[in-house]
Amino acid sequence: MKKRNNIIYWIATAWLALGMLSTGIVQLIKMKEETEMMEHLGYPVYLLTWLGAWKILGVIAILVPRRPLLKEWAYAGFFFAMTGAVFSHLASGDGGQGLFGPSLLIVLTVVSWYFRPADRRIRPVIQ
Repeated sequence: MKKRNNIIYWIATAWLALGMLSTGIVQLIKMKEETEMMEHLGYPVYLLTWLGAWKILGVIAILVPRRPLLKEWAYAGFFFAMTGAVFSHLASGDGGQGLFGPSLLIVLTVVSWYFRPADRRIRPVIQ
């Protein structure tokens, strides 16, 4: 059971890291498609720098050993950013194509968080 959970964790985490890192880089360098999407969603383009940088830092946080509190913050940030993306696409009238990427990243975030090993969790204060 522990081996299965570890495999699930690393597969979900690898895909999550790849997805967040790639979108973070694309946002950080402000690719034309990303700037057009931000304008379509009604957000200022300068937010791309902020989102891209935090995604890259979040990937580093979930991949490096130790620092479980930092990992919790990274998972929360990924969850909030991707649920915000889903609602932004819905509010803009975008169809399934605009919802697929953020929805997949939400699922990967939850699966990675749920199956994370004990050494990557915050220890309970009261036991």
